[in-house]
Amino acid sequence: MKFDIVLAGVGGQGVLSVSAVIASAALDQGLDVKQSEVHGMAQRGGAVQANLRLSDQPIASDLIPSGSAALILSMEPLEGLRYLDRLSPDGTVISSINPVTNIPDYPPIDDVLATLGRLPRAVLIDSDKLAREAGSIRATNMVIVGAASRVLPLDPSTLERFIASRFASKGEKVVELNLRAFRAGREAAAR
Repeated sequence: MKFDIVLAGVGGQGVLSVSAVIASAALDQGLDVKQSEVHGMAQRGGAVQANLRLSDQPIASDLIPSGSAALILSMEPLEGLRYLDRLSPDGTVISSINPVTNIPDYPPIDDVLATLGRLPRAVLIDSDKLAREAGSIRATNMVIVGAASRVLPLDPSTLERFIASRFASKGEKVVELNLRAFRAGREAAAR
């Protein structure tokens, strides 16, 4: 089993937290994990990207070759488009529909979403709305993890355990909020 994931977003969206939760769950389930990150100008709303490779065999490199990613997991739709060349022909794109318009020439969002929506396996999620309903817009990234739990080769309960662990230092209310966001994303991806 090999499962390569490209995670994409902009600074402040929690891309690296998503990667950490998935990587921790995979390690807990006995999988080999390799991860690399590109931060760019992340603190100014710039691109953040991570490669995350999971396998039941040793992984030699943290780089994902073109055309081989099983999943593109995007917190921001235009950032998801940026990495489509990495997607396997039978791969899945899970993306938020909510743009971060941090550049003056951001293309029309309807065009971006239409391009993503034409892919054979695309799941587009209103992650901002679901996160607000869960209790905080800051939990958008856990909505995306929940949606991804439908295709990840990981037990959802293991992912929930590592979400709880990641936010434990912030208190029980924050843990519960993030678990609600995860479950809302998982439910939305099932529709």
